[in-house]
Amino acid sequence: MTRRVAIGLVSLLALGASGYAYVTKDQLQSTVPTTDALTPRAGEPAPPPADDGAEDILLVGSDARTDAQGNALPARMLRQLRTEANNGAVNTDTMILLRVPKNGGKPSAVSIPRDTWTAIPGRGQAKINSAYGIAKAHFAQALRGQGERDQAKVERDSDTEGRRVLVQAVQDLTQVRIDHYAEINLLGFYLMTEALGGVKVCLNHATEDKDSGANFRRGEQTVSGGEALSFVRQRKNLPRGDLDRIVRQQAFLSSALHQVLSAGTLTSPGTMTGLMDAVHRSLTLDPGLDLLQFAQQAKGIASGDLAFATIPVVTANGRSEDGQSIVQIDLKAVREFVAGLAGRTAAPSSPQAPAGGGSGSGAAPGAAPLLRDTPGVPCVN
Repeated sequence: MTRRVAIGLVSLLALGASGYAYVTKDQLQSTVPTTDALTPRAGEPAPPPADDGAEDILLVGSDARTDAQGNALPARMLRQLRTEANNGAVNTDTMILLRVPKNGGKPSAVSIPRDTWTAIPGRGQAKINSAYGIAKAHFAQALRGQGERDQAKVERDSDTEGRRVLVQAVQDLTQVRIDHYAEINLLGFYLMTEALGGVKVCLNHATEDKDSGANFRRGEQTVSGGEALSFVRQRKNLPRGDLDRIVRQQAFLSSALHQVLSAGTLTSPGTMTGLMDAVHRSLTLDPGLDLLQFAQQAKGIASGDLAFATIPVVTANGRSEDGQSIVQIDLKAVREFVAGLAGRTAAPSSPQAPAGGGSGSGAAPGAAPLLRDTPGVPCVN
């Protein structure tokens, strides 16, 4: 679900690059919900050392069926999002560690596959995308047991607990101290792609998937709203499953950033108003993350050739002892790779295909030849 992270970053980029947000700075910062996901509780293990060579922002895409204030989305909106109610369950199918080296080196956006099998605080080994949801569910149950009847409050407070456990899991996995946290939900992705008028994407082959609602032709096309959700949600009928989905998501982000910087997005009052509304309704930050400073940082990242990467993977077709389909990793290799992005150690090469050129995703034997990328729009599977 890097789609939501991608478009949230694009929105902040647009606001910062245009200077529009400075006109409404107090309104913008004061109306975005915050969450204290970074402070360990008494008795919990200390986080990794703060001086790890980079400023590290964890960007998260949540599939919550609520807005940022904890209010349930109506059935009509869920249909537009091509999804349905799920009894409050939440998964974080997108996790991107944005590493900005303090030595001026090239920033990196590192994807963590949702099925990565790793240690979850308080739970043992599990898929990393379950960390948020399980902690949230347990905390919500405890709140209701204490007599809390305000459902929106239960959602907000249990979300905070889910975020704290997710941050701990990512820190344990990478041995990187998370400096800031930013999360965007399903509603935000929908609103922001609509405000942008869609994002150009390119597929090497026609494809469809009933589970995600994907039904796309070969070649370049523009997607927005529910269709854009389907584009980056599709996992079935891709040669490498989740790993190809990550490549798609990274290509989507690359294209969206290129579009914001090169088109008339920044001069359209209607577009900027739509992006502001989406940020208010769907983005959650840690209290220490200055929204406009982050927007300006995002502008610098985009113009400075952001590098996309995925943590090293042993196999994307692993099985846990209880029979779950998992992504298996070598913990030492992951930590060395992530540390290397801040220039601390030599990083081993990632086995993942690059987000970008059509050759990055590969082609099935006998398939049509891969398409050639156009400026800012990489062709992928």
